[in-house]
Amino acid sequence: MRYAHTVDTVRKAEGGLMARLPDGTLMRRAAAGLAAVCARMLPRTYGARVVLLVGGGDNGGDALYAGALLARRGAAVRAVPAGSLVHEGGLAALRGAGGRTVPAPGAQGIADSPAAADIAGADLIVDGLVGIGGRGGLRAPHAGLAALAGAAEAPVVAVDLPSGIDPDTGAVTGPAVRADVTVTFGTHKPGLFVDPGAAHAGVVEYVDIGLGPELPGPRLECPQHADIAALLPRPTAESDKYRRGVLAMAVGSDRYRGAAVLAVGGALRMGVGMVRYAGSQGAVAEVLHHWPEVVASVLDPMDPVGSLPRRVAAWVVGSGRGLHPVAAAELETVLDSPRPVLADADAITLIGKDPRLLRDRSAPTLITPHAGELARLLPGTEREDIEAHRLDHAARAADEYGCTVLLKGSTTVIAEPGHPAVANPTGSPLLATAGSGDVLAGMIGALLAGGLTPREAAVCGAYLHGLAARVAHDGAAISASDLFDAVPRAVAALSPR
Repeated sequence: MRYAHTVDTVRKAEGGLMARLPDGTLMRRAAAGLAAVCARMLPRTYGARVVLLVGGGDNGGDALYAGALLARRGAAVRAVPAGSLVHEGGLAALRGAGGRTVPAPGAQGIADSPAAADIAGADLIVDGLVGIGGRGGLRAPHAGLAALAGAAEAPVVAVDLPSGIDPDTGAVTGPAVRADVTVTFGTHKPGLFVDPGAAHAGVVEYVDIGLGPELPGPRLECPQHADIAALLPRPTAESDKYRRGVLAMAVGSDRYRGAAVLAVGGALRMGVGMVRYAGSQGAVAEVLHHWPEVVASVLDPMDPVGSLPRRVAAWVVGSGRGLHPVAAAELETVLDSPRPVLADADAITLIGKDPRLLRDRSAPTLITPHAGELARLLPGTEREDIEAHRLDHAARAADEYGCTVLLKGSTTVIAEPGHPAVANPTGSPLLATAGSGDVLAGMIGALLAGGLTPREAAVCGAYLHGLAARVAHDGAAISASDLFDAVPRAVAALSPR
């Protein structure tokens, strides 16, 4: 598991540690780690042209000390100050190692400055413009230097965080650096894992500077293969279909029969013990055509709510179900049950119309909205704002509704009251295909029926959903059907060989 902490937490931890260490110890540790990553990115260090974009804070100091280490190994290092303030100790170290400074951009403008040619001809560019204390987009001259770095052919390494990214949320509100690699120190920062900031961070390399013992619980977690493998339910010699979980599914309709087929398929491929499906005659026929192992029942038109399954371990409701009064009554009945419930798609829209359905519920509940659906649950909030501040809005919805929220999108974020948020690292544009959300709902439902908590089921389901997309991809576009067919292979990929 990778852990991320907010700026305030990091500052307090650094202060406690620095009080017990000689001056400059943390910066030297950070610079050594940064220099090591930079050296690995170069075909050879000796003779390589390295340009440091240097701001006036500690971030710039880290870059300068790392540049000094590279210069001692024979690199031709040039530092470009973004202003008149430069870390004096770092600058002295760089010059002492043979590095040089390039005049700061003046009135003639960035593009016509001596720095422009150095940046264009660099083999590696190091972004040390703004550290974790920065907020908002970059301003001149920092923005101009970031633009030159973005136009250059050389890879860009960001120091701790790409300049212009909000470290706590990942928000990008103006010009910002796009890094190929980000070297972060002491702990990860939430903005490195949540879009749009994550898209600017590239590959994230962590450098341990001894901060761990000073840190409290994280703001955000980012799981890895081993974390998911440890959570997944595994059948044992004592397992039977009931112990593996019975999942009830009220998804799909005559109009959206595919939603039922895809969601049920996701649950079956995830290894649920039994699916009990309830729906219209046309949807039932389609489900049984694809999945004859399902226990399916046609809803009684005179008493549709009364004919829903009863003896089950968990529910999935809403995908392709519709917004008509029968669907609303059905959702209310499902939410009145003491079983864990995953509410998706149309169920979320119905909850937005009647929030008490969810706010009055005490049993475990998970909702899986995309940004537009979440906006319906948070009046006065626009979809664009949710996409720009995914972490904040997922956490807000979880607190307001007292449930687990899986916010789908470029970065899937999972929030639950009283726990760190989770950013899923396996997301992919391959998942931007009709029906992929239905498959995800079925996968997570199977994990709920298998005994995982809503948070655990959401984390595992999202991770495997993204991994399945990568497994299924062979250079061509993939469909939702390809997704559930790839789920067993994604699960197998987590097992040690």
